[in-house]
Amino acid sequence: MQVFRHWQGLPAEARGAAVAIGNFDGVHRGHRIVIAEASAVAFPLHASLGVMSFEPHPRAFFKPDTPPFRLTPFRLRARLLDALGVDLHFVLAFDRALSEKSAESFIGEVLVSGLAVRHVIIGYDFCFGRDRSGNARTLLEYGRQLGFGVTVVTKASDETGGAYSSTTVRDRLQAGRPRDAAELLGRPWEIEGRVEPGDRRGRLLGYPTANIRLGEFLRPAYGVYAVRAAVDDGGSLEWRNGVANLGVRPMYALDEPLLEVFLFDFAGDLYGKHLRVQLVEFLRGEARFDNVEQLVAQMDKDAARARETLV
Repeated sequence: MQVFRHWQGLPAEARGAAVAIGNFDGVHRGHRIVIAEASAVAFPLHASLGVMSFEPHPRAFFKPDTPPFRLTPFRLRARLLDALGVDLHFVLAFDRALSEKSAESFIGEVLVSGLAVRHVIIGYDFCFGRDRSGNARTLLEYGRQLGFGVTVVTKASDETGGAYSSTTVRDRLQAGRPRDAAELLGRPWEIEGRVEPGDRRGRLLGYPTANIRLGEFLRPAYGVYAVRAAVDDGGSLEWRNGVANLGVRPMYALDEPLLEVFLFDFAGDLYGKHLRVQLVEFLRGEARFDNVEQLVAQMDKDAARARETLV
């Protein structure tokens, strides 16, 4: 998959694609329906399959003080799109200039002059342009005038009848329901990042951990999780079971939340490695203990329960 962080001066092979447009945070099952429709449109046109997204997420641009909420920051989202067979990923910088473009300017300058789109595919609720003035009807009207096709994907519902939604995924994760979130995503939700040196308390307690800062990632429910983790070094992944604490460790009062992963039956050095961690099951909330002995006893119980859960 080729990634372009601009829409001007694109090479010929990046123009004339069938392009799905959206934020695609989570790349959940609803997003996959949109991308699958784009793939179906691209094939008979002999066009490349493209996806357009925005960085930073428009929500972060308009509300910079909002707490972290991303399900899939850029690296993770790009990997998921690549796995879906996307040929071209257009990542537009969502800045003041882009936010103030009218819907008509966005269509004419970005989609037509910049990308020379053959076809645009959007979800039924997609809005764009200054003050969200553009919508599906706008694209359909301009598509007829300017010679590109438009497909609007209708609302897709999950098994409960609710629409697939990044907001719903976030709500489920923050409620300590990773399995329910995974049903909407079509896969376990992951946190990934570079393993950093910690205070080594876990090693002294018999539970050496790989520590990852959450960065842009959403803060799910704080507590202890059964997890699967793998080092992503560009090769094949070897997933290992483990148990993790996510939060601020009430006994030690961390300044910011941390994901601390203990892998079962593993003795290697993970410092500096890029680790992917799937949250499989929420085991319990964070708790404060009167002494280290109580803490270790609870960690033993957590590890045993995680092993049972991950069988």
